[in-house]
Amino acid sequence: MAVTERVRIDKWLWAVRIYKTRSMATEACKKGRIIINGFEVKPSHEVKLGEAVFIRKLPVVYTIRVKELVNHRLPAQHVKDYMDDLTSPEELEKLKIGDNAFFKRDSGAGRPTKRERRLLDDIVNSNE
Repeated sequence: MAVTERVRIDKWLWAVRIYKTRSMATEACKKGRIIINGFEVKPSHEVKLGEAVFIRKLPVVYTIRVKELVNHRLPAQHVKDYMDDLTSPEELEKLKIGDNAFFKRDSGAGRPTKRERRLLDDIVNSNE
């Protein structure tokens, strides 16, 4: 495996399979979703060994520590050799909660009536 000394953050995020495409990793950097040392980073930021990278993929903020630098896409089984996932269990629990956040209607029930919509809005607003 070709390990390099300097790697752009967008390329590293793509290489370790955090994002499916490099353009998605670049877009995440531009939108301020990648944080290193308390600062939102540009796609051209060079990542260093041992750095903690915070990735905001709502509803979870993932914490990743860089173990090795790599600039080419890795097979999924080798990703654990290049990064440590330090995301807390509390953050991962948000993924389970997110599944129940949407109201499901029976198939064929149609759109909610005005009264039903107001009741749903009251429920949603009472939790905020």
